[in-house]
Amino acid sequence: MTALYRLIHAEKANYPVTMLCRVLLVTRSSYYAWREGEAARQARQARQAAADALAHEITVLHIASRKTYGVPRIHAELRRLGRRVNRKRIARTAHRRAAADRTMDLLLRLVPWYTPRH
Repeated sequence: MTALYRLIHAEKANYPVTMLCRVLLVTRSSYYAWREGEAARQARQARQAAADALAHEITVLHIASRKTYGVPRIHAELRRLGRRVNRKRIARTAHRRAAADRTMDLLLRLVPWYTPRH
């Protein structure tokens, strides 16, 4: 199905989308949903990459402080470094990272032969 949508997308400069969809037996709404889905998927991947980068920065700052810095100090440090991030976002990201780490620690203790895949 994706091949049909890509064909419509490539040929829409030469022919009306309505006619292409009718000839290829595809509904216009499904084509437009696919088209918006591509943009949304790319935006989601970009947001995820930014969130992962922020989580990494938070982890690095937390470890560099010998695990003594909490959200207010990490927020101040990120501001000092020129990174403008909401304090609540830092707290949410740190909380999710800590929960994931606790889950992995528990899993490794319960199932010693388990090796995580990256």
